[in-house]
Amino acid sequence: MRPIRPNRGDGGGGKGRKGDDTRTGPEGASQHAPSRPVRRALPSMQIMTTTLWEYPSQHYEGASGGMQGDKRYVGASPSWVIWQCLQRYTKPGETVLDPMVGSGTTIDVAMDLKRRGIGFDLAPSRPDIRQGDARKIDLPSASVDFVFVDPPYSTHVDYSDDPACIGKLDALAQDGGKAYYDSMQRAIREIARVLKPGKHMALYVSDSYSKPGANSKSTGFAPIGFELFAMMRESMQPVDIISVVRHNQKLQRGNWHKAAEEGNFFLRGFNYLFIMRKG
Repeated sequence: MRPIRPNRGDGGGGKGRKGDDTRTGPEGASQHAPSRPVRRALPSMQIMTTTLWEYPSQHYEGASGGMQGDKRYVGASPSWVIWQCLQRYTKPGETVLDPMVGSGTTIDVAMDLKRRGIGFDLAPSRPDIRQGDARKIDLPSASVDFVFVDPPYSTHVDYSDDPACIGKLDALAQDGGKAYYDSMQRAIREIARVLKPGKHMALYVSDSYSKPGANSKSTGFAPIGFELFAMMRESMQPVDIISVVRHNQKLQRGNWHKAAEEGNFFLRGFNYLFIMRKG
């Protein structure tokens, strides 16, 4: 009896038929081997031309085949959104800043696209991230070509144990979220200061809603996006507003939708991406 030998498919280095996992038996009959989970290739990155953006993954496949940042990091920025921004508003060799860089996603995208990435964070997660506060950026004025920032949307994510973290400040506090908005205004003014004239920034943010009975000390709706947009207009010119579809696996669970229907509230289905230009 001849030994059973698998034909090589695309994954085996040969040029067999795509998906061919057929084995030849003693009488030449086909015997299909148990199928293995197949990792679907992500769509190739292309410049998006409308104001509604959607991509099936939080991250794209980088030039080195890896991902950007750390997907285990809570609140990680979507790297494909940063890719879109850098392709449109920067050139190779230019300096890109993220003053709240988290796990380093913006730095990795900048490296992929041959830009110089600088990232600050209150709690640096790796050696190439500088320790620093977005409310006082340790850079000279008019020194960067583009800024991407994905700030905390109130207190929904526990980013850090540092009491100075903006994510510890509630946008739904009884005083109207004064501490949160004051901190964000300071950060936006610093971004405008370090940005070169004629250059762009992008702020990726969502509004906030806490339903009655939630862990938040306050409940209700906070239009964070509108508030931050108004702050940016004080020192920069609006270029456009993009709606980015959110793919949150938790929201696919039926109990969330049932709660939203019964409680008469809406789940967050998109983020704003505000594109601004310094005059």
